[in-house]
Amino acid sequence: MIKSNFHTHTTFCDGKNTAEEMILSAINEGLSEIGFSGHSPMDFECCWCMKREEVPEYIDTLRALREKYKHKIKVYIGIEQDYYSTTDTSDFDYVLGSVHYILKDGEYLPLDESLDKTKENIDIYYGGDAMAYCRDYYKLVGDVYEKTKCDIIGHFDLITKFNEKMRIIDTGCSEYVEMVSLALSSLLKSGAVFELNTGAISRGYRTSPYPEDYIVDMIDKAGGAFVVCSDSHNTGTVYAFCEENKKQLIKNGCTVFDELEAILKKTQG
Repeated sequence: MIKSNFHTHTTFCDGKNTAEEMILSAINEGLSEIGFSGHSPMDFECCWCMKREEVPEYIDTLRALREKYKHKIKVYIGIEQDYYSTTDTSDFDYVLGSVHYILKDGEYLPLDESLDKTKENIDIYYGGDAMAYCRDYYKLVGDVYEKTKCDIIGHFDLITKFNEKMRIIDTGCSEYVEMVSLALSSLLKSGAVFELNTGAISRGYRTSPYPEDYIVDMIDKAGGAFVVCSDSHNTGTVYAFCEENKKQLIKNGCTVFDELEAILKKTQG
């Protein structure tokens, strides 16, 4: 089984370590491939995203490191393109498409900032109606491929990041499952690969990856494929919780990719 991770952040956005430090950690962990997915610049203030003027340096730095370490590991230059980003993605090896905000009443509401912020946004902007909040989220998720033309669909149900410790969303109710199903029906037509994201486990918010098990089953039964990524923001998590979750997917008969070339062959033809 090939070790790889295509969801990686550095000091160019909200990561804690440089790209070279992340590569060295990946080599030490025995990874064959690592892909960098810096958060795309936004047209509004975003403290955890790359600055638009820094993108050329990000690309140049990774190109130099790819050459430097080419005999030890494959390095790919990607971007985590947010739904609301207008960044040109043509210079990147691959695109990971994600939804981190809901635009509501002229305000960009962050989905994964904190539990308190999530509860506050539901109360203030949705009158306490968590299902209405989810409905707006999954409309965006269902459209994320059309907006980003991504190769990998990032953390499909990010909206549940804080839900395990305090259930503010009933993810098993029929209304919620219908939202999920509608979003999946759009995304499965795209051919993009779904990410099984272990990042919230290593950060202590969850004990299981996104998406949750029944959604994984829905994707699998519909013929969708997966890639396991750690959503790493530091050198200690470049492959955190990936191997055991990849083995579980394979054991369950799911289609799992661990080489970027294979993903791109599927998504780009």
